Amino acid sequence: MKKILAFIGSGFGLGYSPFAPGTVGCLLGLPLAWWINTRFDVPGQIVAAIVCTLIAIPLSQAVEDVTQRKDPKPCVADEYLTFPICMIGLPVWDHPHGLLVMGFAFLTNRFFDIMKFWPANGLQRLKGGVGIVIDDVFAALYALAVNHGAYWAAQHYGLL
Repeated sequence: MKKILAFIGSGFGLGYSPFAPGTVGCLLGLPLAWWINTRFDVPGQIVAAIVCTLIAIPLSQAVEDVTQRKDPKPCVADEYLTFPICMIGLPVWDHPHGLLVMGFAFLTNRFFDIMKFWPANGLQRLKGGVGIVIDDVFAALYALAVNHGAYWAAQHYGLL
């Protein structure tokens, strides 16, 4: 069972990409965010994002247990299951500007995950699945704020 959970936690194998496994694995977050945002209003999106985050913790722990490494590179459940956070309340690709918004959100999410601004940089030292996931939650929250600001500015200044 642990190997099955680890496989899911590796993004169904995407986490084993030789090039930027976190970014490749995060691609799974795009259809997940689309599915959530097209089915739920903002409160539902928040609940779905929390549920996804809670699911990411044991999946990440399983990858850590199977690989016997702290925050192993193949573990990408933290990337793809927290991505919907940065899309809460934003249009997805079935909206006229949704594809642009989702692409921008993907870039901001990856930027903040890679940069690990405070407090994400310290929180990732927590043990196990929680430590693997918590920095990605903060990255997604930072990206959410930037994404909403950029979307508002683009609409306000007639860029969209």
